[in-house]
Amino acid sequence: MQIRPILAALRRHRLATLLISLEVALACAVLCNACFLVAQRWELIQTRSGVDESSLAMVMVHGFEADQGKDLNARMLAGLRAVPGVQSVNLISQVPFGPQTGAAGISHDQGSFKRKIGVVDFVLAGPGTFQALGLELVAGRLPKVGDYSPATNFAPADAQVLVSRSLAEHAWPGESPLGKEFWCDKLHFRIIGVVDHFARARPRDWGSQAVEWTVFTPTLPGGSLAGTYLLRAKPQDLPRVLRDARNAVAKIAPDVVLDQENSRTLVDLRASYFKADRIMIDLLIGVIATMLCVTALGIVGLASFWVGQRQKQIGVRRALGATRGDILRYFQTENFLIVSFGIALGMVLAFGLNLLLMSHYELPRLPLYYLPVGALALWGLGQLAVLAPALRAAAVPPVVATRSV
Repeated sequence: MQIRPILAALRRHRLATLLISLEVALACAVLCNACFLVAQRWELIQTRSGVDESSLAMVMVHGFEADQGKDLNARMLAGLRAVPGVQSVNLISQVPFGPQTGAAGISHDQGSFKRKIGVVDFVLAGPGTFQALGLELVAGRLPKVGDYSPATNFAPADAQVLVSRSLAEHAWPGESPLGKEFWCDKLHFRIIGVVDHFARARPRDWGSQAVEWTVFTPTLPGGSLAGTYLLRAKPQDLPRVLRDARNAVAKIAPDVVLDQENSRTLVDLRASYFKADRIMIDLLIGVIATMLCVTALGIVGLASFWVGQRQKQIGVRRALGATRGDILRYFQTENFLIVSFGIALGMVLAFGLNLLLMSHYELPRLPLYYLPVGALALWGLGQLAVLAPALRAAAVPPVVATRSV
């Protein structure tokens, strides 16, 4: 098919052509960036916690002094273990998707951040907590009795710790992390084991690379390790066990306040934490669908208008021997050229919009493969949108078209 007649026709309708191209360009920019944001949010929602979420719940209490921690722990552990259906109760400072209590920067050197590693979550945990969480050890060993020590400030001063595989690969790429040392100001840590996955309390706040930068720190009860308790029960019993445990707190420790908001199952904590992300995904999908519908309607409207305006031209072409397929291909090619121009402009707008989002919301750069995917989607949408008007034009009998001359 000759392209020159099509280009000549488009030049005679510059304004309409430009408006549709701009609409396609805007749709391309929004589509690429919205899909990227959806993928980012969905990847975050799918964060692996590394723990047995379906069997775990957290009970948190407030309103006690640090020197009361040891006595409070003794009462709470004994009382909660007496709740029917409880398999274990252990002390922990934080759990995935719950409140964050121990984030701090670490480095390879004492008291210096010249060779900094990054900001990690320190999870203080009492004896038996590793097994209760259901973490998977992939290298090294589990903590022994002698590895548990009291917390100084926010963590033990010379702790034997386990780190997540993600943190180990970041801090010591290509090396075994076992036996490696790191520092948090004056606090010294030595790695005795590596776990497969262990999500931070607030993974959204740290970027996709650092969602599992977690340090499992064996700690004796009391001081900094008090007031947060990990309950384990059978998944089918856990809601009832948690309800009974929450009700029992008032009798076990009437001098403290139960944190109603955070004393929940880990499944509920995950759902609550990612609620905003799910809403954002739904909103972005709605924006994508709206933009595509508006673009498709614009193409349909323009093509239908041009079919009505070109009855004489169509009649002449049919009378001169043009087939229905020729007419159909003409309108599809014309639409392809308009959409292609809009896509080319839209790719530039997509990068501009991404740079704007990066500067205001600290988003990563838009991957290049989103551009051809967006282009293919809009090309397909354009061809589908123009198909009905093009078929209507191709179906006009030559005799009817020529009578309008």
